[in-house]
Amino acid sequence: MQSARNYTLSLFDCFAGMGYDVLTRVPHLPTINPPLWELGHLAWFTEWFVLREALSSHPADAQRASLLTRGDDWFDSNTVPHRSRWTLDLPSAGALKTYCHEVLDRTLDKLSREPGTDEALYPYRLALAHEDMHGEALLYTLQTLGVPVPPSLSRDEPVRSPSARIAYPGGTIALGAQEGGFVFDNEKQAHQCYVAPFDIDAGLVTNAQFAEFMADGGYQNRQFWSVAGSAWLMQQERSSPRYWQREAGALGGAQQGGQGGGQSDREGGRQGAGQGDRQGDRQWITTRFGRLMTLAPAEPVRHICLYEAQAYCAWLGRRLPTEAEWEFAALSGQAGFAWGQLWEWTASPFEPYPGFAPDRYREYSEPWFMTHQVLRGASFATPARFGSARYRNFYRPERDDMFVGFRTCAL
Repeated sequence: MQSARNYTLSLFDCFAGMGYDVLTRVPHLPTINPPLWELGHLAWFTEWFVLREALSSHPADAQRASLLTRGDDWFDSNTVPHRSRWTLDLPSAGALKTYCHEVLDRTLDKLSREPGTDEALYPYRLALAHEDMHGEALLYTLQTLGVPVPPSLSRDEPVRSPSARIAYPGGTIALGAQEGGFVFDNEKQAHQCYVAPFDIDAGLVTNAQFAEFMADGGYQNRQFWSVAGSAWLMQQERSSPRYWQREAGALGGAQQGGQGGGQSDREGGRQGAGQGDRQGDRQWITTRFGRLMTLAPAEPVRHICLYEAQAYCAWLGRRLPTEAEWEFAALSGQAGFAWGQLWEWTASPFEPYPGFAPDRYREYSEPWFMTHQVLRGASFATPARFGSARYRNFYRPERDDMFVGFRTCAL
């Protein structure tokens, strides 16, 4: 918990360095929260479930008052509408940092006296998971706002995506969480699920591969797009992934990305996004945490929404994996299935498992069933302690601001 809080505070300082610790300077975007509100909310959430021993997230279920006189009025996400978080009369950054330290100190003291049972540790594990999730959200908010981030905080290291495909025989698996430890409510209950034989990419779709789709008119040819995807595309007027742009001539101020753009990074003779996909002398570059850099052809393509992933699959004559297929592959023990670089879109809508019942954090899953899509895996920004092959992430189909990519399956 100390590590997670230190990370939160370090990310907040990145925002503050650009003036985003002031509410009125933060753009009103539906996908982000003001960093100052996030800082207070994280400490408040830990206080709510650990120190105040709330029985659930219902506003009346805390057993004692907050350390902040108006803490519930400011930081309860169930009662504070998103649009109002820019106009709250919040304490200063210094005061909220003091609140963060006080809550954590009291939490760690209380934890030191708890028995080591799953029931006793549940609120602590919930608070830690909540802060880990928000830490990743803060990092992609930094990306959204173009704020520079030190490499030690971004955790974004160059990777290559394997190009092989793996055939799995299928079979019956126990889909969902097993007994013991901490899990979210949407991972329960574990149930038997038959998975037919399938063929899946060993790694994620790369920049070079996605650039081929673009060069072949992928964004212009509506036959590859679903009805919802076409509507999204018309609203966005997009012809490339988020953050991609053309740069004329030489690289100029752009940094060399990841694996570079040379001949050694071309898979199967294909030319990559940084070198081979050009219009005249213009090549693809991208923006990462406010810095321009060339696109490494062999790196997984990122910041892709569900509709773009589906269109690419249609163009290629393949499809997205279901979440059951993804979990089967990740837990099979068969070498070669690489995951954890980016979150991955699946073909599965976010639905409850059989026997679902909300846990103490009542609004975590249930309000989002059937309107969100399941993502599996983890990203470079996900703490290792949080990663699980059974974890079900979920976002709306149009979201592309997260660290997200995809892989394909045979039809």
